[in-house]
Amino acid sequence: MTRPLRIGVQIQPQHADYAQIRDAVRRAEDLGVDVIFNWDHFFPLYGDPDGKHFECWTMLGAWAEQTSRVQIGALVTCNSYRNPELLADMARTVDHISGGRLILGIGAGWFEKDYDQFGYEFGTPGTRIAELASALPRIKARLAAGNPAPTRDIPILIGGGGERKTLRVVAEHADVWHSFGDLDTLTRKSAILDEHGAAVGRDTAALVERSVGVSAPPAEVAAPLVDAGVTLFTVGVGGPDYDLSLVEQWVAWRDAQA
Repeated sequence: MTRPLRIGVQIQPQHADYAQIRDAVRRAEDLGVDVIFNWDHFFPLYGDPDGKHFECWTMLGAWAEQTSRVQIGALVTCNSYRNPELLADMARTVDHISGGRLILGIGAGWFEKDYDQFGYEFGTPGTRIAELASALPRIKARLAAGNPAPTRDIPILIGGGGERKTLRVVAEHADVWHSFGDLDTLTRKSAILDEHGAAVGRDTAALVERSVGVSAPPAEVAAPLVDAGVTLFTVGVGGPDYDLSLVEQWVAWRDAQA
């Protein structure tokens, strides 16, 4: 199965007024990206730690109305912040608002300040991954029970790279795996993912798309990533200016490959 090459942009919802975020989304869709992501945090991840910031899923509902072509989603939703059934119903609703363009990106969570300031139990990496593993069947069950049903099987993107636990969850549930780390890390963990896939009876090499974040021009990094099986490349851009020049290079590269 040959997957199309896709370009994403992560519009990081920090250090900007919402009008600037809205404009960045408009420009990204006009550029021709395939996916526009935000992230699920309550405070900036870099720069002024107490700077401007906006909530993830409220924003995705607005993007669903604003956009017409691109897929949208979080890179990634923190499983800890919402009851799984509630998250599923939010996803189903955004799926309908967008006309079937939502990617449900999810991960176990890691940013301790979010937990402390909003009253969530931080736990340990092990407990958070275990909670993610138990949440995903509940999310799928609630999606299946919704009326109206989702417009399609909403693709699930899981971000993370823990080799024993997280990649097992990816093998069981994900349609897209977002890897963090360099090429060697991606290559090693992709093979481990396929071992987990064999153990759970899923052909993850065929069924799970490989996704990475990129911060350099395609001429410098694209070829070995493609050779490693990556087909979704996402550029992160922060406010307030949201410079999309690198995104533009990646879109041009995608089109040249086609």
